[in-house]
Amino acid sequence: MENENKTAKMELVDRSKEIFKTSIIGIVVNLLLVGFKAAIGLITNSIAIVLDAVNNLSDALSSVITIIGMKLAGKAPDKKHPMGYGRIEYLTSAIISVIVLYAGVSSLVSSVKQIINPEKPEYNTVSLIIVGVAVFVKLGLGTYVKKSGKKVNSDALVASGTDALFDSIISASTLVAAIIFLITKVSLEAYLGVIISVIIIKSGIDLLRETLSKILGEREDSEFTTSIKQTVRSVDGVRGAYDLVLNNYGPDTYLGSVHVEIPDTMTAREIDAMTRKIQKTVMEKHHIYLTVGIYSYNTGNDKAAQVRDEIEKMIFAHDNIIQVHGFYLDEENKTISVDIVADFKAEINLLSKIKEEISEAYPEYTLDIALDTDVSD
Repeated sequence: MENENKTAKMELVDRSKEIFKTSIIGIVVNLLLVGFKAAIGLITNSIAIVLDAVNNLSDALSSVITIIGMKLAGKAPDKKHPMGYGRIEYLTSAIISVIVLYAGVSSLVSSVKQIINPEKPEYNTVSLIIVGVAVFVKLGLGTYVKKSGKKVNSDALVASGTDALFDSIISASTLVAAIIFLITKVSLEAYLGVIISVIIIKSGIDLLRETLSKILGEREDSEFTTSIKQTVRSVDGVRGAYDLVLNNYGPDTYLGSVHVEIPDTMTAREIDAMTRKIQKTVMEKHHIYLTVGIYSYNTGNDKAAQVRDEIEKMIFAHDNIIQVHGFYLDEENKTISVDIVADFKAEINLLSKIKEEISEAYPEYTLDIALDTDVSD
């Protein structure tokens, strides 16, 4: 376990270094673009270029906040927060989304004012060249930042990279508007500013919605949860893995639980050894702290197999049933246990209907039927 913790810490350090390096590069590049674009926008009286400069300034500020959030999220766990401070990264993303929204609204107001009181821009060859260079710079920066974000699973970096790629398109649009003005003398600056502002606002709303969704708690990726269950089932003695629940405490930090199905002939010592192996294997492969619950299945009992098949048919006859597991027939105490996973569209009284049907078919048994939530694939 000590070696596993050391490995996890090393990966955390590498991740922090990557986020810090990428954010610093983003800050430097964006500040350079801010200076160039602001100067050109003021000289040429171009509202679109000035707004583009403001957007680059917000990008630089976002990178600063990403670094601060990463540092705070990297604080060691303590008694008050035993799972660490990783969720601060989600709060960081929320702050960045608010900044993006503010920049978009401010830009929209300025653009509308420019439409009401128009001023013709004055372009020159140097300004157009610099804006053109900015397009390629933003394209390269966005690709790099987004790739780094995916590499280290940083939502803030992915969002910043996507925004930078989008900025390159906006800058390209500004360049097109400038060329149109030079050819036709028709100024589209203010109207382009409105379009840019709306796009920025939409990006901010999308980012905020995604961040709030993660704070609320999202369903984990199907491929990820399926892989974890496969790892659990690979341990000797485990026939099935069910009810996987993962609580996210920040990027790549999970506390989870799972139920495993094992034969009713296993001893307490064997179960203890098996659950420890499951926990160790899952930690090594997926870096997840996993607690293990137990389902037992009947062995050497033909009647139990027959009853199980009949009950499963009765349950699956209902709509919106996803899975049936955890079946056990206890002849000594005359009880039947089974768990059902139903879709969120299932009717409210589904469980009571199923219990009533099974009770009619097996009146001599006491039923222990649980309706589980469909939390993972």
